[in-house]
Amino acid sequence: MQPLDYLVTSLKSHLIYRRGARLRPLGRLKPGNSLCVVSSRLNAQVLSGSGVYDGSEIHEASAALVSLTRDGADVVCFAPDAPQMHVIDHTKGAPSEHDTRNVLAESARISRGNIKPLTELTSGVADAVFFPGGFGAAKNLSDFAVKGADMTVNSEVERVIKEFHGSKKPIGFCCIAPMLAAKVLGGSGVTITLGKADDGSGKWPYAGSIEAAKALGANTVEKAVDEVVVDEANKVVTSPAFMYEGKFHEIHDGVAKAISTLLGMI
Repeated sequence: MQPLDYLVTSLKSHLIYRRGARLRPLGRLKPGNSLCVVSSRLNAQVLSGSGVYDGSEIHEASAALVSLTRDGADVVCFAPDAPQMHVIDHTKGAPSEHDTRNVLAESARISRGNIKPLTELTSGVADAVFFPGGFGAAKNLSDFAVKGADMTVNSEVERVIKEFHGSKKPIGFCCIAPMLAAKVLGGSGVTITLGKADDGSGKWPYAGSIEAAKALGANTVEKAVDEVVVDEANKVVTSPAFMYEGKFHEIHDGVAKAISTLLGMI
């Protein structure tokens, strides 16, 4: 056996693997170079467009991407290749008449073009999956925005959630996206958070979603913007994010905590 082969074999035999971890290529060694073997985790992020009122909440999606790579994970983004429910003029908060957009094309704005159709995401592709919020989760990934507790979930989104759940791989959701878990995994008694009940402060404007989630069979836990709920049995992590009318750094910090918790479950 050559010296380099022996060294690599020895290193592999002493590594303690986390499930799903992989060795990155070592490359060519030169005299005097140190040898570094790094474990990486691949996380999928499912987007629903670009913009809070008709797609992914950009700040939540960005906070997740930053936290994933900061924690050493590799990321691949996915989105349905389908028309958006409608297009919102974000300066007016009203639908833009005669304008149509594609969920995948719009999501590519957030992922800097590095995105794949959701049909290509399977539980064998990634070690975990994360769904940021925004109204796109309630309009393009599901129809919760118009049907409430009578909602249906996009068939590919439902398939992905069920596959990761069946493979016992972690699934994360923030903001309104936990409604997807309530619908798909409600029968499993999934435990989630959608923030807190309306306390009259105006800080929790979407508190009505809590009762809708309960109607679908989910257990709900009230949490502040900087907190997460971990369902160990179902390997689901949720955080309120912009269910709370907070400041940008508050949402960023809460999403970061959710991502750190998600990666810790791999």
